[in-house]
Amino acid sequence: MMRAAVLREFGVPLRVEEIGQAVASSGQVLVRVVASGVNPLDTKIQAGKAPHARVELPAVLGLDLAGVVVALGPDVTGFQVGDEVYGLTGGVGDLQGSLAEYAAVDARLLARKPRTLSMREAAALPLAVITCWEGLIDRAGVRAGQKVLVHGGAGGVGHVGVQLARARGAEVYATGAPASMGVIESLGAEPIDYTSTSVEEYVGRYTAGEGFDIIADNVGGATLDASFAAVRTYHGHVVSALGWGSHSLAPLSFRGATYSGVFTLLPMLTGRGREHHGQILREAAALAEAGALRPRLDPRRFTLDTVMDAHALVAGAASDGKVIVDIDG
Repeated sequence: MMRAAVLREFGVPLRVEEIGQAVASSGQVLVRVVASGVNPLDTKIQAGKAPHARVELPAVLGLDLAGVVVALGPDVTGFQVGDEVYGLTGGVGDLQGSLAEYAAVDARLLARKPRTLSMREAAALPLAVITCWEGLIDRAGVRAGQKVLVHGGAGGVGHVGVQLARARGAEVYATGAPASMGVIESLGAEPIDYTSTSVEEYVGRYTAGEGFDIIADNVGGATLDASFAAVRTYHGHVVSALGWGSHSLAPLSFRGATYSGVFTLLPMLTGRGREHHGQILREAAALAEAGALRPRLDPRRFTLDTVMDAHALVAGAASDGKVIVDIDG
């Protein structure tokens, strides 16, 4: 048996229970979970407000994990017992999440943890880094010489996007509220206070009215609409993981620019493309070890028994960095 935080009904708090011990089957590794990252999506799943991130109840939630390999299932290569690993591994579909003492994980979704990061820091990265990588690198092909605008640059996903774009040599700008200007600047981006600067003003000031080569939207809604108006004419590209809602594509079309959506959970839900998630995490680990990628953590500590306090902090947008649940130190 093992302890886990179980969701039995949507909208009802997670409850810590003793459930059957996870066992690694073919292609899986058994991971002793040390830390679980909490994302806004986790809280929406728990509340029953994320139909795109379907889960089968009862469910163990938790998308991100960092931990130690304790057993290998049949047909697993590339890992061995004792490896420290991290990944975006469960909490959707029929995949057990990371809010448990152990998780049987598809080995394709894992990579070795960056040696320079703690378990808590590693657990903060997978969803954010994969989302940013698929948008900025896979879809938009960010490169040196480009001007990149990251919306929500101090947020859980945005601050990773800033670092990835800078690591690729781009000139990076990022929007945020007044309180986040210092964080954005510390990441090496030019901060833009969206509360006091209009789209026209910052496009004129930083691109001479031409628009940004790449815009990464991590906010959605009106911010995605603003992105369509701020992207570079002819060659600009907007990427977003928050493209639901009603949006007019006319501003984008009139600029001759393009848009790509990112659905980070797709390989987990369909089983297709999981190898790419592992590859992204391996490359992200190399960036972290080179000092080019480091997550911001909220200093507060949570355990399985206080997981709903962690959820409340994230759902209320009251965290100062990524919230982590300590599972097994």
